[in-house]
Order: sequence, then C-alpha cells, then structure tokens
Amino acid sequence: MNPMEIKSPDEIALMRDAGRIVCEILDELEKAVAPGVSTWELDALAEKLIAQKGARPAFKGYHGFPGVLCASVNQEVVHGIPSRKRRLVAGDLMKLDFGVVYRGFFGDSARTVPVGKVTPEAQALVDATRQSLEKAIRVMQPGNRIGDIGHAVQSHVEARGFSVVRDFVGHGIGRKLHEPPQVPNYGQAGAGMKLRPGMVLAVEPMVNQGTPDVEVLEDEWTAVTVDGKLSAHFEHTILISERGPEVLTRRS
Repeated sequence: MNPMEIKSPDEIALMRDAGRIVCEILDELEKAVAPGVSTWELDALAEKLIAQKGARPAFKGYHGFPGVLCASVNQEVVHGIPSRKRRLVAGDLMKLDFGVVYRGFFGDSARTVPVGKVTPEAQALVDATRQSLEKAIRVMQPGNRIGDIGHAVQSHVEARGFSVVRDFVGHGIGRKLHEPPQVPNYGQAGAGMKLRPGMVLAVEPMVNQGTPDVEVLEDEWTAVTVDGKLSAHFEHTILISERGPEVLTRRS
C-alpha cells in the first residue's frame, strides 16, 4: 500500500477541522429542509456558510459539477444538481451530499432528510441505510479489512428487503476528495485491504427500495433508480485509529 495513504497527526488534525465544518454546515442545511424550499436555496445557503467558515466547496467545479451541494430527491440516488425549479414537498426524501476543502484537506458527508411526514416504507429505508453505516463504522478496527465494511452494509440492508447500489462506492479521502482505496458497500467479510491506523475513509451506503440498478440522466450527473423507487444515502468521513474508528464528520 502507498504509505501516502497513512495520514500524519498534523494531517489528521486538519481533517478533523474539515470534518467538523462539514458537520456544522450539514446541521444547518438539515434545519432548512422544509416543504416549499428549493434545492437551489439549499445550495446557496451551503455556499454562504462555507465562506463564513473560511473553507472552499469540495464539489463545485469538480469534473464540472455546477453545485456546492449534491441535492438528490426521492428516486434520485446521488449527484442531483441544485435547481430553482425543484421545490420540496411533504413526503420527499432529500439527500444532502456535501463536502469542503479546509487548509488543503477534504471532508465529505451525506444525510437523507425526510421532508415533513413520510410513508412508513420511506422511513424504513432511511433507518436501514443509517443503521448500515453505523454497523460499517463499528467494524472499522485496525486489522479488519475493506470487505468487512461492505459486508456490514450489505448484510444489514438486504436482510430488510432493500438493495445496495453497486455503481457508486466509498473512497479514501485526504488531500484529494477521492483517494485509494475504493470502499464498496457490498462484499465478503475478511477480504480486501487491511485497515491500518492513519487511514481515512469516506463510507457512503446508497440503498434502494427496489432494484440496485441506476441510470444517469441527460444532465450527465443525476443518477436515478431505474425502477423509479426511492433511494437513501448516508456518508461519514472516518479515521482508523489505534483506539478504533473516529467519525470526523459527526459532533463529538
């Protein structure tokens, strides 16, 4: 493994700062999610808050992406482009996928926020996806392997009748938004790269109500479920430490 993937204590300290900023801004965005709000308004709020904290957006301009925020609603899985026309309505699932660069280091996190009251089926999907990420975090101990992470996600959501998206995976993160290794949300326990202290990974289950298959719309960004059913997404940036996993994008 490339030793550059192991972060130094100074680098980890900066990544903690980046992760804290991401968490604080996502908290504000989550509060702003409500019926009648456009995804463009959420994007504008995110950009304003980034500037206030002295950071830069991680996504805007990345491979040409036009937004600060990936704003995906309902059957949109990921990479939804913020729009003035897309106004939230009660019952929607709003996926906020967001990152910053702070002093040269990236933080990345995502949440699925129910808009008002949602159906029990939609809530079950959200709960299973959130829980699968928590189960994945618990196995992120030194000496365990990348496959343990994916297995934790896959086994939890499939037992509840949902499916794991294969087309998008988690990733290493640091001076770049996407670094090795890839971290699939499916896999075999005990397989893959061994986890070592100093590795920082962005783990991001994307879970569908129906088939795992997705397609990308004509905007060349927005990925949607092929069957039109709902999708949920959660993500954290996580440090592997000697003491176990440390979630950098969660309030301590």
